[in-house]
Amino acid sequence: MSSASTTRRDNPSTAPEPSDTKRREWRMFAFIVVFLFPLLTVALVGAYGFSIWMYQLLAGPPAG
Repeated sequence: MSSASTTRRDNPSTAPEPSDTKRREWRMFAFIVVFLFPLLTVALVGAYGFSIWMYQLLAGPPAG
């Protein structure tokens, strides 16, 4: 059996086909842009607001 006739199923240690890799990269990019970055942004803004609120709870309201 020559290496040209083997498939990925016969030899699982081979690298994925370029089209599979490209599709996986686009899906990961979409996941990061659509889900991960917005969730991280909301979490960071919420944490910042919470930290300011806790600081004002302990130190008192801002002077003014």
